[in-house]
Amino acid sequence: MWRRSLHAGYRCFGCKSVGPKGIFGPRAVRACSAPAFPADRITARQAVDIWKRHFEEKGVTEPDHSSQYIIAHLLGAKTIEILEQQKLTEFLSQEKIEQIWTLCTRRLSRMPVQYVIEEWDFRDLTLKMRSPVFIPRPETEELVELVLTDLQMEQVNGDTQHTCLEVGCGSGAISLSLLYSLPQLVAIALDQSQDAVDLTRENALRLGLQDRLQIHHMDVIKDAETVLSLCSPVSALVSNPPYLFSEDMVSLEPEILRFEDHTALDGGKDGLKVIKQILTLAPEILSNHGRVYLEVDPRHPPLIRQWVEANVEELHYMETRHDITGRPRFCIFQKKKSNKDHKLDLD
Repeated sequence: MWRRSLHAGYRCFGCKSVGPKGIFGPRAVRACSAPAFPADRITARQAVDIWKRHFEEKGVTEPDHSSQYIIAHLLGAKTIEILEQQKLTEFLSQEKIEQIWTLCTRRLSRMPVQYVIEEWDFRDLTLKMRSPVFIPRPETEELVELVLTDLQMEQVNGDTQHTCLEVGCGSGAISLSLLYSLPQLVAIALDQSQDAVDLTRENALRLGLQDRLQIHHMDVIKDAETVLSLCSPVSALVSNPPYLFSEDMVSLEPEILRFEDHTALDGGKDGLKVIKQILTLAPEILSNHGRVYLEVDPRHPPLIRQWVEANVEELHYMETRHDITGRPRFCIFQKKKSNKDHKLDLD
C-alpha cells in the first residue's frame, strides 16, 4: 500500500505532537472565503497552484500539502506524486472542479485534511476519519510497534494466545493495526465517546476484523467496575490517553480546537488524570506478567514512575522509550506475578 509521508502527512494540518499532543503557538484565523470559481477550464496542476496560493494568503498551515492531498484524493490517488502526468495536465470536468472547491473550502476553515478527505493511513491500514474523533499521530505508530514486537516475541516462545485491551480507541487505529498484524490476537477496545466507538466499529467492518474485536462505549473512570468485569484478564493493555496539561489546551491550533474531541486531549491539571486511573486498574485487568504500554507527554515519565512506585505496588515500571524525534514518549510496565486476588477499592 502506498504510504503518505509521515512527516508531511501529519505535520501539515495542526496535528503533529511536539512535546504535548499537537501543540503549536496560537495563530490568528483569517476570513475563509474561497477564491473565485474559475471562468475557464483548468487542469489539476493549476487547481493545486490556485489553492496553494490561497491557503498561503489565508494562513492555513502547510498550504502545499493541503492542496495536493485533497486534489489527489479526488483524482483517486493517495498523493500527487503517484498520479500520471496526463491526469495532472488534462482539463478537469466542471463536476470535479466543484468538488475541489467544496473540499478545499472546508480546509480553508482549518478543518484537518484527514477530516476533509475522510480517511488517512495508519501503518498498513487506511482508516475512515470523522470529526470529532481524534486523529492518530505518527508517534502512535511507534507505540503499536513496541506492543507488536513484544507480542511477536512471545509467540516465538510458544505463547500464542493473547488478548489486548485498548483504552481510548478513537478511530480504532491501535487495536485494528495489532489485529491486522497478529491473526491470532483478540482485542477489546473502549472509548467514552460514542462517535469514537461508532467509527472504530465502522473501520473494523471495512477491514474485516470485527470478529476479533469487542468494542464498548465505556468511561474508564466512571465505569471502572464494568471495565474490570468485561475486560479481564488481558496480556497487554495499551493506550494513547488524553495527556495534555489543561493549561496547554489554550495553545492548540485551530485545527484541533475547532474539530477534535477535547476530552481525547485534556488530561487534567497535570495531564495524568486518565493515566493514573488506567494504572490503578491495570493489576486487576492484566494476567500475570502482562504489560501496560502508554503514550505520554515527554514531561511525564519521571512523574509517572514516581507515582506508580508509591501507589501501585503490583506494577513494575520497566522502561521509558523514546520516539523518533528523541523525546521520552512511551512508558512500559509489567504486572508482578501474584497468586492472590486483589480487591480494588474504587470508591
